[in-house]
Amino acid sequence: MITALFADRAENWARYEVPLHKAFVEKGLEVDLIRHTDTPESVDYVIYAPSGPISDFGPFVNLKAVLSLWAGVEKIEGNASIKVPLCRMVDEGLSEGMVEWVTGHILRYHLGMDAHILGQDGAWRKDVVPPLARDRSVGFMGLGELGLDCAKAALGLGFNVSGWSRSLKTLDGIETFAGADGLREMLSKSQIIVLLLPNTADTCDVLNAETLGFLPDGAFIINPGRGELIDDAALLDALDSGKVAHATLDVFRVEPLPVEHPFWEHPQVTVTPHIASETRPMSASRTIAENMRRGEAGEPFLYTVDRAAGY
Repeated sequence: MITALFADRAENWARYEVPLHKAFVEKGLEVDLIRHTDTPESVDYVIYAPSGPISDFGPFVNLKAVLSLWAGVEKIEGNASIKVPLCRMVDEGLSEGMVEWVTGHILRYHLGMDAHILGQDGAWRKDVVPPLARDRSVGFMGLGELGLDCAKAALGLGFNVSGWSRSLKTLDGIETFAGADGLREMLSKSQIIVLLLPNTADTCDVLNAETLGFLPDGAFIINPGRGELIDDAALLDALDSGKVAHATLDVFRVEPLPVEHPFWEHPQVTVTPHIASETRPMSASRTIAENMRRGEAGEPFLYTVDRAAGY
């Protein structure tokens, strides 16, 4: 019998208990799924979120892996008490939701939808025809699981797609860049830029006064990644100058975004409340169960975090 401790908030236990049990049965696993324990040495796996009750993993001396319910690990990977593999959440539902959200906002900007949605004033606006997708350049900062899925979706719609990552990747149909020079080159050709980088020391304020200046005039920014990726003050300056035409921001340094923050009232900013995508209990439970099956079979875990790289 496998013992798995669910270490998240009580309201999430209500969402995950049934899907997890179902996923364990599908994988042929006999699992004692618990929320509390007086014998941490008996726990094989911790199903974990930083919002839960556990921060010290030292007592879990026989732990095999920590299985995160979150895609981002910046609040987890620095925990020195985790001595076993840490696996981030990669969930097909999370990916599908992100693709849908990102694609929707790309098309919003590409087609100029705001002019008509917000322009219900009797004026017959037929003077601006959007280019075809093949004539619009969309750049993706971050080509991990989510970034790559979104980039492929944009490519499938016909956009001219490029991508930047810390290490150079080779991808069919997508022009790829890496390093500081590559970032400048990619930004300079991206009329729409999408941020899906992890939050690390190297990516903090990656869009700042200098790098925002590389963008073509009138570029659009979509950030469903991490709030720390953008220097807020530099973005506001770029919006006020017209360098950036509009920004859709789903993530922020402080959440909920404080009511007094200038993003709320800026006419060229769309604020969405961290809804770009959400982990779905059914599909996330299948990811958890598969990693537990692998652990019991002696196979490599999926989606293990490189603690040195921070993601």
